Amino acid sequence: MADIEQVREFFRNDRFATENGAVIDAVDEHFARVSLTIDSRHKNAVGGVMGGVYFMLADFAFAVATNWKEPGTVSLTSDISFIGVPKGERLIAETEFIKEGRSTCCYNVRVTDELGNIAAAVKIVGFIKR
Repeated sequence: MADIEQVREFFRNDRFATENGAVIDAVDEHFARVSLTIDSRHKNAVGGVMGGVYFMLADFAFAVATNWKEPGTVSLTSDISFIGVPKGERLIAETEFIKEGRSTCCYNVRVTDELGNIAAAVKIVGFIKR
């Protein structure tokens, strides 16, 4: 895939993420930044952002970072820590590449709001099935 519009078109089929408002903002080698605007469908019973929203956004960022050039990587394990409460209106997930081997890879994903407040940290180990 040559440009971000082609990447976005490919990942439109990731319907759970895209139908819940996730958009791809940037891609590069071993990197993705995705975001969403928080609205009522993302809230829990007490008005906070549901934990699954952070996880979905981090998982989508991982999927984009690992599959935009050559599809075939899936998540093996994920560990999420809910660190703070977003103060802004948008959530942003950015991947940090840690390591890639023959059949596994490891990424950290940081979820923040647009003001830079950290909301969640996620470590994801993936299986490369190419």
